[in-house]
Amino acid sequence: MAPLVFVPGMMCDARLFVPQISVLSARCAVMVAALTGADSMAGLARRVLADSPPRFALAGLSMGGIVALEVLRQAPQRVERLALLDTNPLAETEAAKARRAPQMEAAQAGRLRDVMRDEMKPNYLVDGPRKPEILDLCMQMAEALGPQVFVNQSIALRDRPDQTDTLRGYAGKALVLCGRHDRLCPVDRHELMHDLLANSRLDIVEKAGHLPTLEQPETTTAALIRWLEA
Repeated sequence: MAPLVFVPGMMCDARLFVPQISVLSARCAVMVAALTGADSMAGLARRVLADSPPRFALAGLSMGGIVALEVLRQAPQRVERLALLDTNPLAETEAAKARRAPQMEAAQAGRLRDVMRDEMKPNYLVDGPRKPEILDLCMQMAEALGPQVFVNQSIALRDRPDQTDTLRGYAGKALVLCGRHDRLCPVDRHELMHDLLANSRLDIVEKAGHLPTLEQPETTTAALIRWLEA
């Protein structure tokens, strides 16, 4: 089985995939990419490729899925199979772009925690008994990465290209997965990606929002196992 490279979402690290890593590492080599050191999708993808094996399975969530698409665009021959979780293949809308500058200014002024708490993380999850615990983990990951990473990632997201042609051109085994109640990257975005990918499966995870790896870890891991073993 090919090595698996996970790509985390904005202001997240390997902790986003801990439930999956603990199971999947018994089946294949698993690594988690770092989305640092660049402020463009092209630059972030080049770092992922530099740190990855010659050929690998690639799974990205949210911003990680957007970076994964750029990895695929740059080096399709290296991506043995592709999983896109709670992500968006389209360029950023003008309305979303307009929200970036105030968020970046706040982060640089020492208010990263406020931005994450008030404007971003509350929209990520469905209500449930583990929501406070998951939100706390998200805050810990964001604070560990810090304001400059937030700014760099925000610029990369703001300026990202449309990747629908990249999806059309990929014939490898693909998984498209999202939480039923994802408000940030809704189900219709995933139906679009499923339609564009020639060899894909669409999985909708019930009782989950934007972070099904943490909200419904067993269901998400089972979907990834099916994809890896298909």
